[in-house]
Amino acid sequence: MLRNIARLPGGRVTKWIVVAVWVAVLVPALMLAGRLGGVEQNDNSAWLPGDAESTEVVARAERLQPADTVPAIVIYDRPAGVTPADLDKASADAEAFKGIPEVVGEPQGPQASADGQAIQTVVQLRKGQDGWEGLGKAVDALTAIGTADAGGVGFHVTGPAGLASDSIKAFGAGGGLTTITALVVVAILLLTYRSPALPLLPLLSAGGALVAAEAVIYLLARHAGLVVNKQTSFILTVLVFGAATDYALLLTSRYREELRRHEDRHEAMAEALRRCGPAVVASAATVAVALMLLSLASLNSTQGLGPACAIGIIVGLLAMLTLMPALLVICGRWIFWPVRPAYGSAEAHEGTAKRDGLWTRVGAAVAARPRAVWAGTALALAALSLGALGLRADGLASSEQFTDRPPTVVGEEIQARHFPAGSGDPVYVVSSAGAAQRVRAALAAVPGIAGVSDPLVRDGQALLLGELADDPSSTAAMRTVERARAALHGIEGAEAQVGGNTAVLLDTQQAAERDSRVIIPIVLVAVLLILALLLRALVAPLLLMATVVLSFGAALGVSALVFEHVFGFAGAEASFPLLAFVFLVALGIDYNIFLVTRVREEAQRHGTRRGALTGLSATGGVITSAGLVLAGTFAAMGSLPLVFAAELGFAVAFGVLLDTIVVRSVLVTALTLDVGRWMWWPSALFRRRDEDRPAVALASRPDRLPAVVGSAEDA
Repeated sequence: MLRNIARLPGGRVTKWIVVAVWVAVLVPALMLAGRLGGVEQNDNSAWLPGDAESTEVVARAERLQPADTVPAIVIYDRPAGVTPADLDKASADAEAFKGIPEVVGEPQGPQASADGQAIQTVVQLRKGQDGWEGLGKAVDALTAIGTADAGGVGFHVTGPAGLASDSIKAFGAGGGLTTITALVVVAILLLTYRSPALPLLPLLSAGGALVAAEAVIYLLARHAGLVVNKQTSFILTVLVFGAATDYALLLTSRYREELRRHEDRHEAMAEALRRCGPAVVASAATVAVALMLLSLASLNSTQGLGPACAIGIIVGLLAMLTLMPALLVICGRWIFWPVRPAYGSAEAHEGTAKRDGLWTRVGAAVAARPRAVWAGTALALAALSLGALGLRADGLASSEQFTDRPPTVVGEEIQARHFPAGSGDPVYVVSSAGAAQRVRAALAAVPGIAGVSDPLVRDGQALLLGELADDPSSTAAMRTVERARAALHGIEGAEAQVGGNTAVLLDTQQAAERDSRVIIPIVLVAVLLILALLLRALVAPLLLMATVVLSFGAALGVSALVFEHVFGFAGAEASFPLLAFVFLVALGIDYNIFLVTRVREEAQRHGTRRGALTGLSATGGVITSAGLVLAGTFAAMGSLPLVFAAELGFAVAFGVLLDTIVVRSVLVTALTLDVGRWMWWPSALFRRRDEDRPAVALASRPDRLPAVVGSAEDA
């Protein structure tokens, strides 16, 4: 059955059918994928579960004031002191702001600062159907009014609306992440294949997979309640391009080899798919399962990210096992020009064990003292992991979320110099009407609250606004919200709840910490079970999981040091450790699957120790190329001027390279050589006694290694 299925994408007739089906799918998918931005939910409150206190405050406050509004804080400044003309300008602008469709109610102000150097006006903006995009247009409209005939006074829009506007612009910076990712993939494939035409096929297939995945995700977000946002979109892009191109590398490597042994390219593709298909499917399934476990998160943003990325992996797999083979067979051998794999040619096979190749020499060095090698490598990785103790992952203030200084950050700095830090973005407190005055008195007594408004009462409910003494996005402000909740929850009969943007940030941080505690152990157990089923053993999966966790710790430790001492970042988002863990563990175990399944196959023929050396020599080149592609695509996230994107991109890129070059080739190989047949306990392979000579003897005579005709994915 497997052989018959493998023949379909590369069949003489069916290859055209496969391409026709993909074209028929991609035509409507292009239209649906283009609508994905319309269903994104980018405001922080939408990321939280419905039972979060700040989310419940939003629902209760809707009866007391216009719903779904975001404050824009408009700042005018003149270091020499604002003039009466500046105040007249601010007053005229406030009237003009009312003509902007997104503006709700009366602007608050203008109000001059105590030092006489700035003026502040607070404008409430309705998000509307366009979400962040709508806020961005509204902020642009405010800016156009404020900068017209300014007479030398500075004008800035900050606050939550300004942050939203600059964030949406940041996601579109640098010419587009998709374009940059595609260029990175092409560059690495050109170096790998040394063929000008061949990289176009993986790029075309990965692009088709991304469009199809975005279309599916749009339908689920539109009709099934899947929560997606800009974070999901840019992670999906790099993940689909990286993972799909990895599968393309492994398939093409095997197909190139089979073309030398089959005159008919259709037969060569059928054999390549039969050989590489099971390992590629197992690898993709492991990644998809690990990502799907993110749906257990309480944060809606993380909960939606998992299924969306899993869909990307599955669609990418389908594209590389159907569309990519069909295109390769249609193009024929010329696609490999200038080095075409001729039938019966004696050139060294890509992906096979080269007796004097780099990975054979690495195996020889490891085999000389395997126990010392794995112990030393493990200690070095453990030492690097200590750097993770210095990682501050409790969220970032709005001024810390960008790698540059966009207008909202500049405006926030000016506002902080001249006005109370929390003005314009208050804490929202909702309580019963009868307890409103008691709640007001208790809130005013909370340290960190600079002032409290009179209660707004309607339908038995009361709404109060508390001005924060600190920057609303700072840790100090979040501690104030915690103190306010502790003080107000104890008022009998008040049913008081504390919300607002600062409370949303606090609830997001607490939910992210809960998600890490719950999901990380579940991911470890799930991946361990998959490995045990795949390898039909217990010792090998446990050792592999230990190496991947150690690799993650080292990557996180190095990343923490680089973030602080090289990039100068203030910290990381609360969700960063969980996302970095899931991506690094899932993708790291991915490469170990290709190595160890090959080692297991060779162990069945020649014993475990010889199998370890042969497996490393056979898989080294193609897996390293795959690791470079994946690392390159995640590194492309650094093109976005956002700290979260830069941090996640660096951590995953560095971790993939560490896992590919050090963990897989050195640590796993040394462990396999030292543990020997116990790797496969309690399977039947464990009971087979190795008949190898000592590993060092094998490594010192690579000419005695068996001829290898398989490749990394021959499992």
